[in-house]
Amino acid sequence: MTAPQPGLLQLIGGTPVVRVPTGNSWYTAKLESASIAGMKARAAVSMMRAAAARGDLAPGATIIESTSGTLGLGLALAGKALGHPIVLVVDDELEPDLRALFSAFGITLEVVTTPHPTGGWQQARLDRLAELLAATPGAYWPDQYDNPDNAGGYQAMGAEILAQVDDVDVLVASIGSGGHCAGLTRVLRTRWPRLRVVGVDAVGSRIFGQPDRRRLMRGLGSSILPRNVAYADFDEVHWVGAAEAVASCRALAARTGIAGGWSTGAAALVAAWIADREPDSRVLTVFPDGPHRYLRTIYNDTWCCANGLFAPPATEPTTIPAPDSAEVSGWGRCTVVRDPAPASTDPATAVHDDAAEVLG
Repeated sequence: MTAPQPGLLQLIGGTPVVRVPTGNSWYTAKLESASIAGMKARAAVSMMRAAAARGDLAPGATIIESTSGTLGLGLALAGKALGHPIVLVVDDELEPDLRALFSAFGITLEVVTTPHPTGGWQQARLDRLAELLAATPGAYWPDQYDNPDNAGGYQAMGAEILAQVDDVDVLVASIGSGGHCAGLTRVLRTRWPRLRVVGVDAVGSRIFGQPDRRRLMRGLGSSILPRNVAYADFDEVHWVGAAEAVASCRALAARTGIAGGWSTGAAALVAAWIADREPDSRVLTVFPDGPHRYLRTIYNDTWCCANGLFAPPATEPTTIPAPDSAEVSGWGRCTVVRDPAPASTDPATAVHDDAAEVLG
């Protein structure tokens, strides 16, 4: 049994905000990279504590989760703090540096080597996760995509922002599992009920109704429809491509000394665009993590050249009238946001049914 180290919980949260200059204005960014395990440590602790309180997670029981990497860092810290061994189901595209870090943390990695024929790496990881759960008595799966305790983990972040920022008109949030946007919106609208919420997705993600395509970006977008995405909260959605995210990451780093990953670059691009178009609006976004796992990708010229990411990026989004009216490439936006789950399916179970196919 892993001995809990609750003092480690002090390393989560309490992150600063910073004013980021744009072309002719500025926006505010919450720097979750200042927390040792990044933003998703908040969700990891929330999901584990809630599961223990319900009796779903026994003391010392194993946690098994699928991740592209970022939640894994949060679970690694939460597991040490709360006394649970962690098994992460990852895929062959997980960065070597992150693999080495997980090894140093004593985290068990289960690596899938072949993408699912229709659902890619995400479904392949879920297939393997189902096998591990069946073979590990007492193991607990947090299920970050469909677990409402994920969003609950960001209530403290919302409280921090209320104490740090005087006014917010627009929240720009990158979307993967949907948890941090749902949790933040719930808190921030208690003070700013007319807050506009703009989601930032990846080109090739199906979260907001675009077709699922292979994506270079990790931690942003999804091949499944997470139930933690609160579609009714959104006023607008942007889809950002990999070349645009790379250009944004590098420009942000050169201008401010702040560097981050795919989600940071995509959110920075959209936040700056809105701030420049609406200089009287106070725009807030969250930078989820730092640059270290991306030094061989986003910040590596050879890798970017090999993947065609130095092509001229889009500097303005193309506006489409409906989420499924045209396939976006580069950078697109839509002011119609709706749940793409089939209308004939119960919204409460739509994605669980989809996941059941994956896990079957």
